[in-house]
Amino acid sequence: MTNFFQVAEERRSTKVYNPEVEIPREELVEILEIAGKAPSAWNLQHWNFLVFDQKEVQERLLPIAYNQQQVVDASAVVAVLGDLEADKNIDPVLDPSVEKGEMTPELKEILSKQIKGAYSRDQYPRDAAFSNASLAAMQLMLAAKAKGWDTCPIGGFNPSALISEFNISGRYLPIMLITIGKPLKEARKTDRLDIRNLIDWAE
Repeated sequence: MTNFFQVAEERRSTKVYNPEVEIPREELVEILEIAGKAPSAWNLQHWNFLVFDQKEVQERLLPIAYNQQQVVDASAVVAVLGDLEADKNIDPVLDPSVEKGEMTPELKEILSKQIKGAYSRDQYPRDAAFSNASLAAMQLMLAAKAKGWDTCPIGGFNPSALISEFNISGRYLPIMLITIGKPLKEARKTDRLDIRNLIDWAE
């Protein structure tokens, strides 16, 4: 599928996967590469992806995800992590633009001060980690669907247990798990609220 509107219409949360299907790592990397093109504040790319594509590690993940069977039956699971220290990406993100002449050193300095000011506020790093990593998570699911894979975002898991079991750095905050695979049965269709009831026009 290449038509965006078809992909967006047909993406549904699949919870029953064919456990016999494997996904090549190179295809996972391609999907994650597209996910990583999601927008982010100052282009700091506030995300990290922890990938589970072996049954042994998926089994270790199972109790952390409250024994949801999709976690082991899926071809892979991606833990989307939000970066609490994305301000450390200033140089690797902005320096290439300066070197190519696409950004002046003066503009880099202005942006750096803005970023450091934002990250000096207590709540901002956590808020930015959640909002920006969630943008990448949605793009991941759309990219997977465009390549013929179904997904399901999972918020029901134990973040502290995930951190402990898989030695996740304190820099990262677990945002969600996303299962990826081929369905054994079609995902249940869900209704949507009338969008007109969810729109207000500012005056």
